Amino acid sequence: MENNISADCIFNLPLPPLINAIEVYTVIEFPQVETSQNDVAAIKNIQATYQLRKISWQGDPCLPRDFSWENLGCNYTDASTPPRITSLDLSKSRLTGSITPILQNLTQLQELDLSNNSLTGPIPTFLANMKSLSLLNLIENNLTGSVPQALLDRKKEGLVLKLEGNLNLCTLSSCKPKEKTKFLLPTIASAASLVVVVVVAFIFVFLKKKVPLDLNTLPSTATVDGRHASQSESSFLSKKIRFTYTEVQAMTNNLERALGEGGFGVVYHGCVNGNQQVAVKLLSQSSSQGYKHFKAEVELLMRVHHINLVSLVGYCDEGENLALIYEYMPNGDLKQQLSGKRGRFSLSWENRLRIAVDAALGLEYLHIGCKPPIVHRDIKSTNILLDQNFQAKLADFGLSRSFPTGNETHVSTFVAGTPGYLDPEYYQTNWLTEKSDIYSFGIVLLELISNRPIIQPSREKPHLVDWISFMITNGDITNIVDPQLHQNYDIGSVWKAIEIAMSCVSPSSTGRPNMSRVANDLKECLMSEKSRVGESQDMESQSSMYNSRDITEVSPKAR
Repeated sequence: MENNISADCIFNLPLPPLINAIEVYTVIEFPQVETSQNDVAAIKNIQATYQLRKISWQGDPCLPRDFSWENLGCNYTDASTPPRITSLDLSKSRLTGSITPILQNLTQLQELDLSNNSLTGPIPTFLANMKSLSLLNLIENNLTGSVPQALLDRKKEGLVLKLEGNLNLCTLSSCKPKEKTKFLLPTIASAASLVVVVVVAFIFVFLKKKVPLDLNTLPSTATVDGRHASQSESSFLSKKIRFTYTEVQAMTNNLERALGEGGFGVVYHGCVNGNQQVAVKLLSQSSSQGYKHFKAEVELLMRVHHINLVSLVGYCDEGENLALIYEYMPNGDLKQQLSGKRGRFSLSWENRLRIAVDAALGLEYLHIGCKPPIVHRDIKSTNILLDQNFQAKLADFGLSRSFPTGNETHVSTFVAGTPGYLDPEYYQTNWLTEKSDIYSFGIVLLELISNRPIIQPSREKPHLVDWISFMITNGDITNIVDPQLHQNYDIGSVWKAIEIAMSCVSPSSTGRPNMSRVANDLKECLMSEKSRVGESQDMESQSSMYNSRDITEVSPKAR
C-alpha cells in the first residue's frame, strides 16, 4: 500500500516541526595577564563617581584588546606584564562636580581629556604631580580660580594644557580677586567683633548662673588645609599631643633615619622626651592619600585603644606638613619578617600562630568591641607591625570606616584596599562589610603559612588562593607550608590553620566566619602546637624569639 502524504496534510499536524542542533564551544586562551588591579580599581571608582553609563565599560578594561573599554587606551608590554591605562577620554560625558582626586591613582596616565563637560571648582594641584601626564584637556567647563603654579611649570616642561572656554578661570597663577580685597578687612573686623560679643555674653550668662564654662564647646576657628574648619573637622585638634613641624624635625634629628616608605609617605625614626622611641610618618606631597586619611586615622586612634592596635603618640598639622607619630615597633612589619629582611631568624610555626592570634584579636576589637563597629579596609602583612617582643599590632587606619548598626547590613562606598588582599565581592558590588576585613585576614594567614607571593604570574595558579586550593585538591600540604619551617610543626595545627584561612577567603561573604570564631580557632591551633613542643614553665626561654604570652584574652571592651 502506497503512503501518499500531501503538503497540506503536513501543515495540519497538531505538533510543530522540530529542529535539532548541536552547540559547539571552543576554549579561547588569553595569554595576557589581567589589567593592573590598581588601574582597574581606579577606573571603576571614576565610573562610580561620575555615574558613567557606558555600555562597553564591563569586564577587564584593557582585555581582550579588541574589546577594550571605549575611550580608554592601554599599553601592552608583554604577556606576563599587566596592561596599564595610558589615556582616558571623558569629553562630552556630561560630567558634573569637581575633578575627582581618584584620577591620580591612574599613575601611568599620559592623556586626560575632560573637555566639554560641566565640571566646577578649581583645578586641583594633584594633576601636576601625575608625572606621566603629557596632555590635559579641560576646554569648555565651568572651572574657577587660578591655575596652580605647579601645573604652569609642567606646561613649560612640555605638558599640553588646554583651558579655553572656562570663563571664570584665570590662567595666571598670580590672579587675585582685587575688587574684594577692600572689603576683606572690614568684614573680618565685623566678624571678630561679633564673636567677641557672643563670647562675652556666654561668659556673663554662665557666671551669673554659676555654671562652669566648658571652653571646648565654643565654636572652633581652626584652619584646616587652608580652609576654615567646622567644629566637627577640627574637634580632634586639642585632644592629643600636637607637635609643631620644628619639633618633628628635632625629634627625628632632621629626618636622619628612614625606616620605610608607604602610600602615605616616608616613616622616620625619632625620639620624644629624650627616651621614648617613636616612628614618625610624614605625608609626601606626591601621596595619593591626603588630609582626609590623615584626619581619619588621628580621630580613630584617639577613640580606640587595644593591646593589638598600634598607639598614637601625637601628630603634626601645620600647613602642608602633616605627620603621624606612633609608638616605635623595632621588629618592623610581618612582610619584612617573612622575607628575612629584618634578620637571620625565621619565624617558627608557633611564632606565626601567635602573630595570627594577635592580629585576629585586634580585628575582633574593631568589629565587635567598638561602637559603632569599624572596618579596617586595608588588612595586609605590611600593616601588621611587631614590637620588641614580636607582639603583633594592626596599623594604618587611614581607610577605616565605621560600620552601620541596626537593620543595615553594609556600607556602599568606593572600593579601597590593596590588590591581592581585596575582597572580590566588595570589589564587584562596592558593598563594604566586616567580612571584607576577614577575607583580607585570610590572605595574610595564607602568607604566614606558605610565605609565598600573593600574586605570581609565572605560577600555574597566579593568585595564592587559587594555587593553595589546587594544592589541597592534590593533597600536597608539604609544598604549601613554608620550606623554612623544615617540617618542624604540628601537622594537625597546620591543616586547621589552612582550613581557617580558606574559610576566610570564601568567595561569598556569607560563607566566611566572624572574627571571634577565627580568633578562637587560631588559639586552638596555637595550643596544639605548644603541646607538641612541650612548652616549659620558663616563658622566656632562650630558644623563643620573643616573650610568650597567655593566649586567653579578655573580651574587647567598647570605647
